[in-house]
Amino acid sequence: MTDPQIPTPREAFELLLAGNQRFVSGSPEHPNQDATRRAETAPSQQPFAVLFGCSDSRLAAEIIFDRGLGDLFVVRTAGHVVGAEVLGSVEFGVSVLDAPLVVVLGHDSCGAIAAANSALEDGQTPGGFLRDVVERVTPSVLAARAAGRDTADEILAEHIEHTVDLLLERSHVLAERVAAGRVGVVGLSYRLADGSAHLVASRGLDEARPGPLAS
Repeated sequence: MTDPQIPTPREAFELLLAGNQRFVSGSPEHPNQDATRRAETAPSQQPFAVLFGCSDSRLAAEIIFDRGLGDLFVVRTAGHVVGAEVLGSVEFGVSVLDAPLVVVLGHDSCGAIAAANSALEDGQTPGGFLRDVVERVTPSVLAARAAGRDTADEILAEHIEHTVDLLLERSHVLAERVAAGRVGVVGLSYRLADGSAHLVASRGLDEARPGPLAS
């Protein structure tokens, strides 16, 4: 039996949409950020979305989607690259916390994508663990170029969609919940200048179509 307190994937998506619209218009409500909410969520949490985004300091999820404590289960890596820790965190969010929505959040002017582009151009890959990040972004850049999609926005969209598919390919837990209609997965592209998030990929939200979240 479905818990009536848990929104459907579509309803969770609409909550994100509304929050981003408020942020873009400069009229945030800052919900669930007071002492009452802090007390309510101290014993347990029930986030309505797992947000897997880039670690960029300009991509603070609760701010750009105007949410608060207990609303979003946030996982972040540079260039939103996927590893075992990410997969485990996403699976925790959907299987233990019952979040009905998983969001992959990328953005323009992404340093990881720029580094992957540069490595392909000059053949020089960064050292240390930064090399691992660049190597995980490179397949998206190559796929976009092979399809004749070589603008910055097109490469970004390719990388976001690739990440969405990668999560579903590697996590049977997530794929099964999407197939059962219990979880939706979306890929969003965020614009730093105006704060708007745009839908570029959707799995499990059949009625959703690519386009801007904020009008």
